[in-house]
Order: sequence, then C-alpha cells, then structure tokens
Amino acid sequence: MKYYVVAGEASGDLHASNLMRSIVQADPSARFRCFGGDMMQAAGGTLVKHYRELAYMGFLPVLTHLGTILGGARLCFRDIAQWKPDAVILVDYPGFNLSLAKKVHNKLGIPVYYYIAPKVWAWKSWRIRSIRRNVDSMFSILPFEVDYFRRHRYSINYVGNPSVDEITAYKADKNRKPALEDDGRRIIAILAGSRRQEITRNLPIMLESIKDIDCIRPVIACASGIEPEFYDSIIGSADVEKVYGNTFGVLESAYAALVTSGTATLETALFDVPQVVCYKVPAGLAALIFKKLFIKVKFVSLVNLVSFSEVVPELLGNDMTAQNVKEHLTPLLSNSIERRMQLEGYNQMKTILGPAGAPDRAAKQIVGLLSGIKAD
Repeated sequence: MKYYVVAGEASGDLHASNLMRSIVQADPSARFRCFGGDMMQAAGGTLVKHYRELAYMGFLPVLTHLGTILGGARLCFRDIAQWKPDAVILVDYPGFNLSLAKKVHNKLGIPVYYYIAPKVWAWKSWRIRSIRRNVDSMFSILPFEVDYFRRHRYSINYVGNPSVDEITAYKADKNRKPALEDDGRRIIAILAGSRRQEITRNLPIMLESIKDIDCIRPVIACASGIEPEFYDSIIGSADVEKVYGNTFGVLESAYAALVTSGTATLETALFDVPQVVCYKVPAGLAALIFKKLFIKVKFVSLVNLVSFSEVVPELLGNDMTAQNVKEHLTPLLSNSIERRMQLEGYNQMKTILGPAGAPDRAAKQIVGLLSGIKAD
C-alpha cells in the first residue's frame, strides 16, 4: 500500500521515520512519499519537500514567510492528489497538518491518520472540532489524552510513548560512547530548550542559580541547529561545558538536571535523573497568554501530566528566579527525601507509560484499518 507521511520538525522527522520502518514490518509492500526530513528519507520515503523550508515559529516569522508556507501547503495537497496514496499519515505539526487533513478529507476522501496528537488539552482546544470532522483515527503517545478526547466525543488509541522506545534502544546499544569522562564531580545536566528564544530566557537564570554550588560539573546539552557562538554569547565566562548531539549521553551521566519544559522532562525522568523544571516567560502579552494556558492544565511538564501529580517541581514565569532554582536543586544533590520521592515518582510514571513498542503498535493498527477498508 501507499502512504503519504507529513512531519514538520526534527522530532516529527524522527518519530515518523520510526513509524515508517514499523509499517514496512507490517506491510512489506509499503511505499512512502513524504513532507519531512532526512530520517524519513533514510527510512525509504521519497522526500517531496524538507521541513526546514517551512519550519517557521512565532507570529512574525510565520507572517513574514506566509507565502512560502501557503505555497508548501498547496504543493503538498497537489502531490497527494496526484499520487493517490491509500492513506495520509500526519505527525504532530498541527497548524499545517490539520489544515491539510481538512482538504484531504473533504476533497479526496483518502483516510487520514494522526500519529502524536495535537496538544489541544493545553492550547487551542477548538481544534478538537477539526479533528472530529477530518481525522479518521488518532494514535496518542500520552496516556492521559485518551480520557480527554473521549470527553470531547472523539475516541483515540494510546499506543505507547516513542521516548520509551528511543531510550530503550539507546541503553541497549553496547557500542555507545560516553558523552563525558567521569572526574568525580556530580554532573548537572542543563537542558535550556531547543529554540533561541527559550535558551535566551532560561539559560542565564539556570547558570546564575548554580554558580555558588560547590563540587558540581554543569554541562549544557546543546540543541541541534544552534551554533556554538550563540551559546558562547550567553555563557560568557561561566564555568560550564557544552555537549552537542548527545543529549542522551549527558543525561546518562547526570546526577541532577535543570530542564526547560517539553519532551526533555520526560526523557530526563526515563534516565532516572532528578530535575527542576524551569520555564521563564517574557513580560507583556506573552505572559498573559501563558497565564491563560494554565487555566486549562494543572501542570506543564510531561512527567507531572502523565503521573497526575507533582513529581517534579515546576518553576514557571515569575517563579523562575535563580534563588528559587537553587533552593529546589540543592536537595537533589544528596540522598534527600526530595530526591528519593522523585525517583519513586519516576517508577510510577514508567508504569503508566507502559513498555516500548509505540511505532510498532501504531503501524499494526494503521495497516489493519486499511486492510479492513480494502476488504470492504
């Protein structure tokens, strides 16, 4: 069967490529065309357009490049219409993908499947209406999403979390090289975000919070695509190391971590590294938007959301100060009750997430649904 797969950023490229490989296991005749990245191409997809050509974030960048984005959307739809796949598989990237789902559903009648649900439970909840109308089946990677979508009259399938797969595979790789040599000091992993604005807001406060703590070794797990000079302009003379392209290696070596909210909080927990979640918000309109967001969700870190409890501390907005970060980090540097409680919470979170195998389970369900359609 023929599958058209659409992803719009680096993480989507990774998750989509693993899903494509799993689909081949379930459907050896599978052929792919895709809007995506290098990993999807390496997994056997014919790459129509790279996500880097359309990856604009924020109001002004999107507005400035609106013509390019709309042109990419038109190209994607035309290519789907001409190739006539058996299914369109959308991976995250909701702004682009939900608009595409509407056109594919209404004009082409091709089944639309969604892997990694849009986070409508946190932001833009009105998108659930578009999902109900235009997405045939959705495969969730966060267990709490199942109840949320069902309350909104849309049934979804939880297939597991791909971070579990990725970290399980990493730990099983006997040829992996350590990111850092052990020098006796306790490593503090610093994950300050993946975008320049996040790093600019969060990293200076993180560095300020640890400057007077003795006998630690701070290491920044640098985001891919961010040049070293950018980090250097923020770090200045601070005594801190940088590691590129090996976040898992840094986390494997770490004793504790400072983490900007996102998938990184989940990855840190899966490596059993106690953490403080830090997310600074700029003043003004962005701060008002941030407050509105938290009317909808009690927590922002995936660790706490999955666990339905405050396993890790979250210092958000004005609460993220160097002093507050230091006060929450310091107990994690010894065998304290705070450290032990986090590690116990991580064990409970892992049970809720379930075992590895998310892309395999999603692939089998997608192929099964399509086989049923063809049988009819």
